[in-house]
Amino acid sequence: MDTSTLFRLDGRIALVTGGSRGIGRMIAAGFIAQGATVYISSRKADACEETAAALGPSCIPLPQDVSTVDGCRALAAQLAERTDRLDILVNNAGAAWGVPFEEFPEAGWDKVMDLNVKSPFFLTQALHPALKAAASRDRPAKVINITSIDGQRLNPWETYSYHASKSALIYLTKRMAARLVRDAINVTSIAPGAFASEMNRAARDHADTVAQGIPAQRIGVDEDMAGAAIYLASRAGDYVVGETITVDGGLVHASLGTSIDG
Repeated sequence: MDTSTLFRLDGRIALVTGGSRGIGRMIAAGFIAQGATVYISSRKADACEETAAALGPSCIPLPQDVSTVDGCRALAAQLAERTDRLDILVNNAGAAWGVPFEEFPEAGWDKVMDLNVKSPFFLTQALHPALKAAASRDRPAKVINITSIDGQRLNPWETYSYHASKSALIYLTKRMAARLVRDAINVTSIAPGAFASEMNRAARDHADTVAQGIPAQRIGVDEDMAGAAIYLASRAGDYVVGETITVDGGLVHASLGTSIDG
């Protein structure tokens, strides 16, 4: 048994949506450090190109809005112009919406459900031929959906569509895994907790306060997210199928509740 290259991604081609910032950028940087060529996509072309320039020649920008099925298919077509295979797809692009129950709008429902649930499915569908071209039993292709601990537990905010979407994506991960494993494509998910990002401004702007409620007593850092993604993407994670890995410092699974007996 040789474990010296267990986590390496040399020669692998990856696509990370929402890759210009936050968790997507953390994952892209981690993959590049392990030898992968990484395409990053986001709807803001300038941000996408700036991040690619910062991460170096192994990072290639593919700006695209994947909030629609047409956008997903357009991104797949862009990638097909550059490569005929895809080893790793990270469905990270997402949105949140928080409004009181009485005022929650249809737009806040549709935008979040479309981007967080519909797009991962249809982008994976559009990239299915490229994933199959890279896949083999000895080296499966990988699809990693970025879900959330908000799909596993409630947060204090009225983010109705976000909670619903992330719960749905966790279960969609299992259903997609059951089908795509037949093509030697492993589908998994990562459920992040508190990481500093534009979406999680509380963790970004009030890290010390947020950390007080986390068993590990800190928010997540880049290496925490990159490490989980590298594990799933690499040979180390080849026997993990349909699973959601929670990366949250213990908030979901190691927090002590209040006993009803006091």
